[in-house]
Amino acid sequence: MDSTSPEPSLYTVKALFILDNDGNRLLSKYYDPELYPSMKEQKTFESNIFNKTHKADNEIAFLEGMTIVYKSSIDLFFYVAGSVQENELMLMSVLNCLFESLSQILRKNVERRCLLDNMEGVLLVVDEIIDGGVILESDPQQVVQKVNYRADDNPLSEHSVAQVLLSAKEQIKWSILK
Repeated sequence: MDSTSPEPSLYTVKALFILDNDGNRLLSKYYDPELYPSMKEQKTFESNIFNKTHKADNEIAFLEGMTIVYKSSIDLFFYVAGSVQENELMLMSVLNCLFESLSQILRKNVERRCLLDNMEGVLLVVDEIIDGGVILESDPQQVVQKVNYRADDNPLSEHSVAQVLLSAKEQIKWSILK
């Protein structure tokens, strides 16, 4: 090995984000804190990527020293970003796993409204696939199985997030009144 090649690393994914067809952020996770530390920098990066890719038929883009693989579906754009040296096939396997897992969880209805209505499940899927930039899983069947297992195992899953928040507010209100 020559001395100019980077050290191998498990930290493959630098960022993952989902934008709507207007380029607005629906979900984003940045795994490298030095990459774009502020929200403004992140949104600028996402806007630049969206402007470059939303009319293209490709699956890969290179921008700002990053390798970005992407996919669109109805009114959503899915992006996975890694360093410029990163293997595009690894990034594409993450993207495909994300898309196929969401397709199963959302019952093949991968569109903006359905995604927003099921955001807690979407976040669980993302967390099952990537942890801190390290790819944990690339098989959508395994991801869906783990997410469903967690949902069945967790007593809070029977409640929606709104119900849990309402319950917490009531408990706080009653503790203040006592």
